[in-house]
Amino acid sequence: EVKSHTKSFAAALRAALREDPDVILVGEMRDYETISLAVTAAETGHLVFGTLHTMSAAKTIDRIIDVFPADRQEEIRAMLASSLQGVVSQLLLRTADGMGRVLALEIMICTPAIRNLIRERKVFQIPSVMETSRAMGMITLEQSLRDLLAIRRVTPEEAMRRAKDLDSLELLLQGSLGMGQHPSSMGRI
Repeated sequence: EVKSHTKSFAAALRAALREDPDVILVGEMRDYETISLAVTAAETGHLVFGTLHTMSAAKTIDRIIDVFPADRQEEIRAMLASSLQGVVSQLLLRTADGMGRVLALEIMICTPAIRNLIRERKVFQIPSVMETSRAMGMITLEQSLRDLLAIRRVTPEEAMRRAKDLDSLELLLQGSLGMGQHPSSMGRI
């Protein structure tokens, strides 16, 4: 535990790497040193799980790259493109009955197409690839929200409030529910 057993996440990660672990869990990757060590550990063959406070898979990649100085960002892009396996983003929403929370998620798997987008500085195109790669296990937040609406786990208002791309959600809903039906007119599906 940070403060009790070690000074920082970075110090704990450096100590862990000396033990030659197979798997490393970095609870919070907030600073340059911790992120740099985690990326280096992944690049050297360790399985690294880390958490970041971001809103999407693409934003996670941008956040990792942006923490580095400009003169290292291309190197980090290349490292991420070769070693990153995937990103899972999660968001808790109020349930339709108001009695709890339900998970909406986004899953990005690093396919060759995703790796190329990272390498070529086209991270902004990742959501488009994810939208068409559901068969490969990927899902966008908007697809997850649509699925939750379809099984009546969330209200249309909650889904629309939490969507990152409202236009995309509305298009998905039109495809699922019939042309022209606006999500706010659905009531409780």
